[in-house]
Formats: sequence, structure tokens, C-alpha cells
Amino acid sequence: QVEVVQSGGGLVQPGGSLRLSCAASGTIFSANTMAWYRQAPGKERDLVARITVGDSTYYADSVKGRFTISRDNARNTVYLQMNSLKPEDTAVYYCYAVGLSFQAWGQGTQVTVSS
Repeated sequence: QVEVVQSGGGLVQPGGSLRLSCAASGTIFSANTMAWYRQAPGKERDLVARITVGDSTYYADSVKGRFTISRDNARNTVYLQMNSLKPEDTAVYYCYAVGLSFQAWGQGTQVTVSS
């Protein structure tokens, strides 16, 4: 069974930085596309960033130039480095793993950007 466990997040002031981590087990991590989504109160869950098996990346326009997604296949972990955070980045962030025969979500972690 595939398990996706997130860590990181919390409260940060505008302009600050945070790093989210997501570890996947029970799967061949290097064969998975990994992504980060976020959901603000009263809004839909939206794709923030994605990294494929070949390390091709995609970013939502709202985070381009500020967020960086990366993966460490040796540690079965994907990261989301978030810099220059804005209040509108406040949301619950979810890690998402997709393989040939499965898809799995992390438990979600709150990111709050506020002074």
C-alpha cells in the first residue's frame, strides 16, 4: 500500500520562506510523478507544482519564480521550497503521488502567511 506523509508548514510572515517535504513509501518513487496542491478556505484544490519522472517541472502562474519543486529519489522525497511568501499563499497544502497503478494524497499541512 502506498503511503504519502508530509512534513513542514506553519506560520510565516509575508516575504518569508518555508519548505514542505513529502515522503512516499510502498512504491517505486523514481517512477512516480509527484505534485503539490493547495486548498484555501472556500476554494477548490488547485495544482501548485508538479515534477515528472524525467524531472520536468510545472508551476502555477501564481507561484512561478517564488516556489521550487524538487525530488530526491534516494530518499523517496519531494520538496516544495516556498520563498517570498504572500498572504494569498495561505492554504492547506497537499502532496500527491501518481504511479502506473495508483494515486495517493498526503494528509495535508497548513501554511499560514500573516504578520
